Amino acid sequence: MNPPPPPQLGALPLEPASASPLQEQVYGRLRQAIAEGRLAPGERLPSTRSLAAQLNVARGTVDAAYGRLAGEGYVVGRGAAGTVVAADLNAAALAPRAARAPTASYAPPDDYLWSFRGGLPALDLFPRVLWTGLVARAARRLDAPRFCYPDPRGLQELRVAIAGYLLVSRGIACDPSQVFVTGGYQAALQHVVGRLLRPGDEVWLEDPGYRLARRALEAAQMRVAPIPVDASGLDVGWARQRHAAARLAIVTPGHQSPLGVPLSLPRRQALLDWASDADAWVLEDDYDSEFHYIGRKPPALKSIDRRDRVFYAGSFSKTLFPGLRLGYLVVPVNWTAAVTNSCELLCRGQSTLEQAAVAAFIADGHYARHLRRMRLRYAERSAALTQALVGQFGSGIQLARPEGGLTLLARFPTFGPDTELVERARARGLAPSALSAHAVRHDAGSGMLLGFTNITPEQAQQVAQRLHEAISE
Repeated sequence: MNPPPPPQLGALPLEPASASPLQEQVYGRLRQAIAEGRLAPGERLPSTRSLAAQLNVARGTVDAAYGRLAGEGYVVGRGAAGTVVAADLNAAALAPRAARAPTASYAPPDDYLWSFRGGLPALDLFPRVLWTGLVARAARRLDAPRFCYPDPRGLQELRVAIAGYLLVSRGIACDPSQVFVTGGYQAALQHVVGRLLRPGDEVWLEDPGYRLARRALEAAQMRVAPIPVDASGLDVGWARQRHAAARLAIVTPGHQSPLGVPLSLPRRQALLDWASDADAWVLEDDYDSEFHYIGRKPPALKSIDRRDRVFYAGSFSKTLFPGLRLGYLVVPVNWTAAVTNSCELLCRGQSTLEQAAVAAFIADGHYARHLRRMRLRYAERSAALTQALVGQFGSGIQLARPEGGLTLLARFPTFGPDTELVERARARGLAPSALSAHAVRHDAGSGMLLGFTNITPEQAQQVAQRLHEAISE
């Protein structure tokens, strides 16, 4: 006796214009037909070719839907006898699926390209054609060993290039064995905290200071000691009196984040003396030292560290682009083995291709030329925006042209709290940051941090006018 012919399912309504893929629609309609009993247990389904013709879709679309139904146990393949609805389906399997609770996900900020966004280099000044060529050259040179897991410490040629660059640019004499390539500053911080500290240890952190560093320390169960900052930088004397037992100090001595002031030479020496006396350590976050516009560039704290107490962290996020996710950490000589072990356990290294491209970018002299060009353009953009803001606000704004860095600190004494001003600015598609949001215990006053790197001199007047209109409402 011949088996009954498979049902005609051409009436399954599909919606070609729907955002749901056709394969998902076919799967859903078949599953619904099984759940409602229109396709009974043991009933034979049309062949994939036949159903594809009925629905006017590609055969592969039906194949994928059948495969998914089979994987979930709704249908069973019987070879030459075709595909049939599973005979042992129970009520629970046929019940409509409960709506799933939304899962936590990371939503990247939508304001990266808004005017005044801080922390970004000038995207229009990046030498894309040159970079593309270096990446292509690095790809052509990938041999069998470089297709394997990378050195967790970083590509040797990049570590050599970084050591050479730091000697010339920052006066830091280090061996490449002390240089570790990281996935940015947060990864460097994780290495230092993980190797040096135990939960409950106390850490000095500038106040106001870098908010992500504070969050990382708190997540690692460290006791954060917010240390006030004045015109000379971190107040070391205040910190020694009140938090002498700290195990680590995290500082931005070149341009304090967010106030922009350099750590004075007496304070630098006092900080190093404390670290030596207390058998403690210092993490120097030299996040934007390459960009200094007025006077002599402040030296790196690591360059005057004669007792090897300083971990030095740098990043390519501010000099090349943050999407690269590459930075570096220079460690004291006695810590190379411990940090090597940390790298092996935490990350197993960074992408070889990007590391090779950056190494060539530095070794061929492109990096130094790129930085010189950026310094000139940033000085122009900072001056143009300063002039435009003063023209718009007059005596209602207080700001000084920064000695270095990537942001202007603007204070508006008559316009209200900085958090409210930031909300008004964001409503107009502008992305400044509130100074007060960077402070924990020590009030730094009200002000806005205005990134200027991606505002050209031609755009400065229009952007300043938009800010004036936003916060004057």
